[in-house]
Amino acid sequence: MSERYSFSLTTFSPSGKLVQIEYALAAVAAGAPSVGIKATNGVVLATEKKQKSILYDDSSIHKIEPITKNIGMVYSGMGPDYRVLLKDARKQAQQYFLQYQEQIPTSQLVQRGAYFAWKATAMGKNFVNGKTFLEKRYSDSLELEDAVHTAILTLKESFEGQMTEDNIEIGICDHNGFRRLSPAEIKDYLASVQ
Repeated sequence: MSERYSFSLTTFSPSGKLVQIEYALAAVAAGAPSVGIKATNGVVLATEKKQKSILYDDSSIHKIEPITKNIGMVYSGMGPDYRVLLKDARKQAQQYFLQYQEQIPTSQLVQRGAYFAWKATAMGKNFVNGKTFLEKRYSDSLELEDAVHTAILTLKESFEGQMTEDNIEIGICDHNGFRRLSPAEIKDYLASVQ
């Protein structure tokens, strides 16, 4: 069976597109919704955590992970791709620390891959609705607490079913560093939003 195109990352289709990149972007657009918001005093990452099955123990699997004590990461799309990127980012951060004896600046870490500097953005399923919602709600004076509420409301735009502390994850980065919120903290935020 002959294939029409090579699926190498560096092979262009006749229309001038990198096919693998198109597939990756389609996987992200079909993935669970995720939101990132820059506040005056920190950053919020939030995502839907789909329950695969009631029989599946996914308590140790997270969609929001720390890279360093001050940098976190979220994904929409393919879990295995995310784990490769996460492992690579952590390795680059460690190499930087070994060489310079300080944490890698976020700007330097993201410049080693493709990135877009957003003040607030949404990705995953219904990302267009999420971005539209953020454009209406975002302001440069948004503080971290309000950014968490805005992230939850943005996720609600495309959420199917009841939003609970078990099916969303939230990570924040403030003056203390990056951390994932506990289910109890998320439950409190959800109660104040609903």
